[in-house]
Amino acid sequence: MARYTGPSWRLSRRLGISLSETGKELRKRNYAPGQHGNAKRRPKLSEYGKQLQMKQTVRHMYGLNERQFRTTFDHAAKMKGKQGENFLFLLESRLDNLVYRMGLARTRRGARQLVNHGHIQVDGRRVDIPSYRVKIGQTISVQDKSRGNSSIKEALESNVSTLDFVTFDETSMSGQYLRLPERNELNEQIEESLIVEFYNR
Repeated sequence: MARYTGPSWRLSRRLGISLSETGKELRKRNYAPGQHGNAKRRPKLSEYGKQLQMKQTVRHMYGLNERQFRTTFDHAAKMKGKQGENFLFLLESRLDNLVYRMGLARTRRGARQLVNHGHIQVDGRRVDIPSYRVKIGQTISVQDKSRGNSSIKEALESNVSTLDFVTFDETSMSGQYLRLPERNELNEQIEESLIVEFYNR
């Protein structure tokens, strides 16, 4: 299955959750898109439907295709601890996600584009693979020739704060992945147990 490239706000309204995690998509129209989106009665989802919807929500939130998503899930099964939480931690360790968490892009889609275009370095070496798994302690920085990039400047100006598991210094235009995130630092609307149930059914 190919990666979704359509309107992200429409998709957020369809799934009923802010994929950007800012809440902007649902602020004005907190109902599904389409002619009957604002109907009072919406069909009740089965247990399978809830599992599928949660899987699709997280997949679209982090911008993965189905194969990447399942491969990451299978890798989480080999780690110690809870598979669902480990799965989220692996998703958070992706380079495009950490670029987004550091405030270098307004959206994960924008962060993926920065990485693809070669604007980002890891430990001083250019990395243009969005799915690159960053290790704890590694440094992420903007290439010298890209420091004047207008989209990066705009994102940094609009960024309010970063989460505690990453740091970023605007002077050096670099930051560090300090540690794995804690579950309470991530989106509370995500029910990773439903994804585990979906794949293990």
